[in-house]
Amino acid sequence: MTHAATQQLRAIPLGKTIGAQIDGIDLAAPLDDQAVAFLKDAWERHLVLRFRGQSHLSLQGHIAFSRHFGALDKRPIASKAMHASAQELPEEIAVISNVKIDEQPIGGLGDGESVWHADMTYNPAPPRAALLHAHEVPASGGDTQFLNLYAAYESLPEELQQTIAALECVHDASLNSAGELRLGFARVTDPRLTVGARHPLVRIHPLTGRKSLYLGRRRNAYVPGLSLADSEELLDTLWAHATQDAYTWRQQWQAGDLVAWDNRVTLHRRDAFDPQARRLMYRTQVSDRAQ
Repeated sequence: MTHAATQQLRAIPLGKTIGAQIDGIDLAAPLDDQAVAFLKDAWERHLVLRFRGQSHLSLQGHIAFSRHFGALDKRPIASKAMHASAQELPEEIAVISNVKIDEQPIGGLGDGESVWHADMTYNPAPPRAALLHAHEVPASGGDTQFLNLYAAYESLPEELQQTIAALECVHDASLNSAGELRLGFARVTDPRLTVGARHPLVRIHPLTGRKSLYLGRRRNAYVPGLSLADSEELLDTLWAHATQDAYTWRQQWQAGDLVAWDNRVTLHRRDAFDPQARRLMYRTQVSDRAQ
């Protein structure tokens, strides 16, 4: 199959407000302009795209496909020392895995639960998007949920929308989404001392012009200008609203799945799984920095 047959491409909705499966595509084959346009439109509408049956896709193929959507970042700095094999991969590839070699992990996040988050929002320019390709998956567990931050914002009471319109939030840089302390950071116990980028609580998407919540991670987040108690109350309210089932979709992984998400208007989380099972995934991220 080639991508030239754009009429074979189909976007099949998966969740009520988020997610679509793209059928009729081989990600290892050349991609023509019409196919790229189709995928960009589907991604803009559904926020998360799933491509099944892509086990044959190589790491270089994964990189090449990802580049159709923008320049790629280098892999992030790990929260702990990794086995040397992880450093031998292309610089655009990050490993998400619980597998160890000689007692050293080959990738990040292990087998525990990963809380709701957007990727790397503790940076001034977080990635625009991420593409995660499953090579090995456990028989059960390790599901990933995604949620739609457009829908979460648009369903807020108007009074609350007005309250947060001009507010910013500090996004904690010290901990990753598995709660592990990143290398070089001190543990934060008072959110008012949080170290990380400041972002608006309401973000306007640069392509669609639509408003969405922009939350990052809950842990250690702080709204400058508010008392700690008021900041905690406001953030608890926003997070409780945003993480309702109505705005979410659950991805149950199969080997060969590639899932791509818009990091600007989604959050995601992962279930824990059996630590004796193997889970091996490779990830690219599309840069949102000025090129």
